[in-house]
Amino acid sequence: MNKKALLMQGNEACVRGALYAGMRFYSGYPITPSTEIAEMSAVLLPTVGGAFIQMEDEIGGIAAAIGASIAGKKAMTATSGPGFTLKMENLGYAVMSEIPLVIVDVQRGGPSTGLPTQSSQADVMQTKWGSHGDNSLIVLSPNSVTETFYLTVEAFNLAEKYRTPVVILTDEVIGHAREKIILPEPGEIEIFDRLPPLEDRPYRPFGVEEGDKVPRFAAFGTGYRYNITGLYHNESGFPSNSQENAKLMLERIHNKLKDEEIIKYEKYQMEDAEYVFLAFGSTSRSAVAAVNELRAEGYKVGLFRPITIWPSPEKAIDEIASKVEGICVAEMNLGQYVLEVERIAAGRTKVSHLGRANGDILRPEEFVNHAKEYFNER
Repeated sequence: MNKKALLMQGNEACVRGALYAGMRFYSGYPITPSTEIAEMSAVLLPTVGGAFIQMEDEIGGIAAAIGASIAGKKAMTATSGPGFTLKMENLGYAVMSEIPLVIVDVQRGGPSTGLPTQSSQADVMQTKWGSHGDNSLIVLSPNSVTETFYLTVEAFNLAEKYRTPVVILTDEVIGHAREKIILPEPGEIEIFDRLPPLEDRPYRPFGVEEGDKVPRFAAFGTGYRYNITGLYHNESGFPSNSQENAKLMLERIHNKLKDEEIIKYEKYQMEDAEYVFLAFGSTSRSAVAAVNELRAEGYKVGLFRPITIWPSPEKAIDEIASKVEGICVAEMNLGQYVLEVERIAAGRTKVSHLGRANGDILRPEEFVNHAKEYFNER
């Protein structure tokens, strides 16, 4: 079958991917540069029997999505930096109560209301540490319109499989880019749905059955009675002050996300690389162009692109740090993910940073100049 090529915006591809994965509920609040996600969800969800609700604010947006997920629907909300900040308390609640949920953050310049119409990658650490406590969730970063579609599908699959919030960390450039995309047919991509309770044994909403990685999930209103709380709780969902229970519960929530199949990354021209750019999202596109130019001039330069930002691809970065002379972390901020790379590299290779936070994208020539300065100073 010949599939039709479409011209599609990144934010639209996000909605199309969510619908493909089974999203049937969206709640949120308009905010640049993510508003197209809300607008398209409002138009398309009713056509598949889903529901769209514009809430009174960003807090209500994630709260309603959490409620829809508990009721058995695949739910999503989208925002940008200021709105993502407001969602932090409820995001931590979803982590603690193990509620599947997809949150899209189309990054823009900050702090505060910052640069609403310009791009940024300065929410990297907020996605990891924005909510208080030992927060643990999955963060994915697409670098194209097509990848936005496929990673949105993946985000829903991971949320359902691991009973956890998943953040799609895109940015204004990717969200508003328009590129060719060929959408997969229904059934072409495997879709994962949360595991229902086993009928031959009592339901334990926060107890893991033999052979499972996470607790099974019964939707409210389907005949199972249980409690959900943001407090540490026992297997029935009721609060527990037991320190031993808190230890076991926190370890389980963290350990379920150590599964290596969660980690995704891309290597480009890495076979004999002496110097490596590490870049994600829209910045990685400039890095590819720079690597091609540098290779043409004889420089052994490669690109490592984390697709799973959190949990970080630690094993892959560790291996690179043991083999190359230097790593340049390029990101549209004043230095965030570079801290994670420095932690992993642990002094075994030189780690530098290329970045800024004025809304202007990093251009290929800046990568080229940075690499040449390194090689000239060796």
